[in-house]
Amino acid sequence: MLVLLAAIFVVHIATCVMLFVSTIANVWMVANSTISSSVGLWKDCTNGNCVGLLYGGEGAIKAVQAFMILSIIFSVISLLVFVFQLFTLEKGNRFFLTGATMLVCWLCILIGASIYTNRYVSKQNRFFDGSNGHHGYSFILTWICFCFSFVVGILYLVLRKK
Repeated sequence: MLVLLAAIFVVHIATCVMLFVSTIANVWMVANSTISSSVGLWKDCTNGNCVGLLYGGEGAIKAVQAFMILSIIFSVISLLVFVFQLFTLEKGNRFFLTGATMLVCWLCILIGASIYTNRYVSKQNRFFDGSNGHHGYSFILTWICFCFSFVVGILYLVLRKK
């Protein structure tokens, strides 16, 4: 039981770190051309020169930014609640509050990544004209965190303190 608890805790910490990295890094989409170019949630970088995003004032990118920041906040809160419940929860009880908070994090990741996928990863985008571009590591990390946060949230809900 202790090994399972430690494994869940390590995956939870890894999820927090990966969420932080995927939100900060400007590598959500990468263009494969003679010019090195990538786009993230915050900046558009070409040949090492980064400028703020110019999506024409669309609210969708602001929503993605907000949901990714919320997912980080809820993941860290869930981690703190887990540590608190680990020392205060009576034996035999479950980590319901920790699991619920982690599932809220999962929902924020789902909404943010889905909005980004729908609005900015399309064939009309300059990074995906034919086979000229691909998803960056931040985009992939976000979907990995989506899976990890769901699994960790469910495991917290069914896990009992022994």
